[in-house]
Amino acid sequence: MSERPIDSAVELNPPVYEKTSKIKAYRNQIWVGITILLNLIYLYWRIRYTLPLEYGIISIIIGVSLIIVEVMGALESMVHYYNMHKVENPPVPNVPLEKFPDVDVYIATYTEPMDLLYKTINGCKHLEYPDPSKVHIYLCDDNRRPEARKLAEEMGIHYLDRPDNKGAKAGNLNNAMAKSTSPLILTMDADMIPRRVLLMRMVPYFVDAWIKNEGKEEKDQIKMGFIQSPQTFYNPDLFQFNLFSENRIPNEQDYFYKDVQVSRNRSNSVIYGGSNTLISREALDGIGGFYEDAITEDFATGMLMQKADYRCYAINEELASGLSPTDFPNLLQQRIRWARGCIQTGRKMHILLTKGLSISQKANYWASVWYWYAPIKRLIYIMSPIMFATFGFMVIKTTLPQILLFWLPMYLSSTITLRMMSREIRTTKWTNIYETAMFPFMLFPVLKEFFGISLKKFKVTKKDGNTAENSGDLIYGLPFMLFILLSVIGIFNIIYMILESGSMGPIVILFWLIVNLFNLIMAMFFVLGRRFHRKSERVALTTPAVIKSKYQEGLDAQTIDISEGGVSLFLEESTFIDDENDVRIQIKTDYYQAEVLARIVHVDEYQKGWKYAFKINDYLDSKDQYMQILYDRVHTLPKSLQSSHSTFDDLRLNIVRRAQPVIYYNRKAARIDMNETVDLKDGGQVHITNFNFQYLVTDSNHLDNRIECLLPDNVSLIGEYTKKLRDGSKLYKILNLEAIYREPDQMRALTKWANQARNKEEDEKAINDTDSLVSDVLGGSDELKPMD
Repeated sequence: MSERPIDSAVELNPPVYEKTSKIKAYRNQIWVGITILLNLIYLYWRIRYTLPLEYGIISIIIGVSLIIVEVMGALESMVHYYNMHKVENPPVPNVPLEKFPDVDVYIATYTEPMDLLYKTINGCKHLEYPDPSKVHIYLCDDNRRPEARKLAEEMGIHYLDRPDNKGAKAGNLNNAMAKSTSPLILTMDADMIPRRVLLMRMVPYFVDAWIKNEGKEEKDQIKMGFIQSPQTFYNPDLFQFNLFSENRIPNEQDYFYKDVQVSRNRSNSVIYGGSNTLISREALDGIGGFYEDAITEDFATGMLMQKADYRCYAINEELASGLSPTDFPNLLQQRIRWARGCIQTGRKMHILLTKGLSISQKANYWASVWYWYAPIKRLIYIMSPIMFATFGFMVIKTTLPQILLFWLPMYLSSTITLRMMSREIRTTKWTNIYETAMFPFMLFPVLKEFFGISLKKFKVTKKDGNTAENSGDLIYGLPFMLFILLSVIGIFNIIYMILESGSMGPIVILFWLIVNLFNLIMAMFFVLGRRFHRKSERVALTTPAVIKSKYQEGLDAQTIDISEGGVSLFLEESTFIDDENDVRIQIKTDYYQAEVLARIVHVDEYQKGWKYAFKINDYLDSKDQYMQILYDRVHTLPKSLQSSHSTFDDLRLNIVRRAQPVIYYNRKAARIDMNETVDLKDGGQVHITNFNFQYLVTDSNHLDNRIECLLPDNVSLIGEYTKKLRDGSKLYKILNLEAIYREPDQMRALTKWANQARNKEEDEKAINDTDSLVSDVLGGSDELKPMD
């Protein structure tokens, strides 16, 4: 545990979570009311007037199926809209530090690699608390691995295992409960690294309830169940990564954890997410522990707590970040487990008929289960226009004016409402892309679970970090190829139908087909994958750093980004850093300080300065501090959608980026363009056009194979001819750089000369560019000339 005193300025003044303002709440209520009304009008019209009952059995089946998923989808949306029109985000209570109780931290693991566990344990050990001795960390290993036991012992935490795997993860956690006693339990997945402030943000809710319960009768007391914080990720999820959208869209799960979950506070129907969750032991004891008879034990456990009238909250402050699945098979395996587990739990719990849940709680849990039937819904949405346009079956009996009157207002209001209520995290377009990409592979597992063919066991989602390959198997693209082909045929048929009849009636079907085609193409791009070129994720970070080498006592710099394998630093002026030897890099933040051994791997110009990229070769004795610098922070990936990007941009980006070759640069020294003429020791002059400390380039002729250039401050450069370049200039290798490097004054003088030459060259270019611009503006007139 961290022994650093609690910083009251940080820990005791957390972000204020305010309820939705009155004006915004009224606006949302009005907008949601209009959207719900338009949905009800649309559904009445669809059911009453548009069923193709006289067009044969196939048309009836398709038409009825479409109406069913539309009705169910509308009900699900209404539940979400009702929740989100007035979000209650409970503020962190201000409570006495001396009342903070003991906390047990359970890190559940099965097959996760040791380096992943190390980072999570390290984060837990740095959790800040008024009395660090009250925080007890347990590595709950359900695979009985000697290396996991050794890791726990080395890091000074408790190790727990058991003779069997009964009850899977829930059984593992119940085993930990039997061997620990703290009144609060923090459950963490093996890949979730907590921020140091996590307990200081979550424990006060329980302490506040205990204080308020003092002296009250049991029936009037607040029974706290759990506090759920978002599950966020420090690496791009597969949708962000595979669709080249790391800087354009938020994590696919952000909408659920930051909007949907928090909106369910009003109805006390927050879903227990399994990790980043602080739970009352009393509440767990009251329901018999973690629920073992479902493959999504967290979903069931949370529901049982709420049935027992325990109060559960979701907060939207990011307090831990984990590793999102990095390949499609593991993502698919994860989602199938979630889908089947929620459907299975819903069936076993008899959500709509069970006692103990209010109407709003039942509605929310029903919506949670129905969400996982999205593969069926998506299949019907894709096939319905195809059945009409490609195969000629009537699906909806209507006219264009009716569509414009009943469907269009509902569609537009629903689209606007989703974007507005989700605070730019989610849109209808991206919901469609997410569902389309997954539905062919989740369809049959969901159908199996619907018919009671339950999944008894599940595999733990593999999380080994970035893999060398993420290129999707072409077989995953086959379903989308088929639907794309059918959609294209349907589009041509509709266009022919419109041209032949002169009627614009089928244009809505054409729109439907085009939207589906876009979703299918994006889904195809998604499953085809994208190759990883990095072994670990980079995190944007700006903090002071110092470079030390055998000849440089200290070179001040600033970090640009860092990763487990490297660090990039910003220097205002170029300098020489030996690429054949390691340097020491010190990095310091407000809370941590680390020193690593690293080797320069690349140098490039960056924002009127230089970017020096290093590969870390040794963490020395500061690995735990370095990992905290890297992971004890809110991730730097997008928090909202970039509204400036259109559907066309989505397609263009994926086509262009997939066609671009990957180019690797191996420039390990600052390459400085200059326009300098310097004297030679043997007489004459040399014109230098490019310099990178190790080499210089000149366009001067009639030079010897060996030259000595005289620079200011008594610095001389000895160069040896190496080769002739393609433009006719000559490359000389600097022979005495090592000698200059050993003399700090000489190195400073050389660096000063090089940077002044670069600045002068840039100033001359700027003047020339200005002259050219003025000449263009004046149309080449000789009457007015720019002043020197």
